[in-house]
Amino acid sequence: MSYAIHPIRLAMPLRLGTVNAYLVRSEAGWALIDSGAPNARAALLRALEAAGCRADELRLIALTHGDFDHTGCAAFLRARSGAPIAMHPADAAMLERGDMFAGRAQRNPLMGWLAPRLFGFGRAQRAAPDHLLAEGDDLTPLGLPARVLHLPGHSRGSIGLLTPGGDLFCGDLLANTDGPKLNDLLDDADAARASVERLRELGAARVYPGHGEPFELGDL
Repeated sequence: MSYAIHPIRLAMPLRLGTVNAYLVRSEAGWALIDSGAPNARAALLRALEAAGCRADELRLIALTHGDFDHTGCAAFLRARSGAPIAMHPADAAMLERGDMFAGRAQRNPLMGWLAPRLFGFGRAQRAAPDHLLAEGDDLTPLGLPARVLHLPGHSRGSIGLLTPGGDLFCGDLLANTDGPKLNDLLDDADAARASVERLRELGAARVYPGHGEPFELGDL
């Protein structure tokens, strides 16, 4: 199945940089991978329209993990479009409860209290996912020609989405803000390194990270 990828770069609050979402168009329709922080609603809608996608044409909102800069507009967009939210169950409580440490082994009570306030992630941004994803799930019937890879490391419920053409949407496992590398923020560094080795074995080619420009996996 042919598809086209439309990268969307969205500003994070408090001048914390930018985060990527990816709009994918295929024969099955439009799907969005990640949704930006809550402050990015208007910019996200403009980006969808600029790519030719009306909100009511969206078929799926796939979340690579539960951090607020990736899930912040998911509930809003689901209400606007009717598109279901899909994510791994190990990170679902992050979206449901507004607790960014719910999907992590390492906890920080102070940041757990502060983070939703800094990101503007209140009750209106919380939601229960419609689909809980597992390793090997084929998302084509939901509108995205890709299969799910469970890639723990950044969080326990982090996933990658691998297309038949070798394009990988990796969330925050990898970043490319100052060169391709493992994300600096890891919950389990050993698990992250093991996830990267899996990607090499599975034939991932071009990587679309949560932060920074796309790159070839061989450049990592």
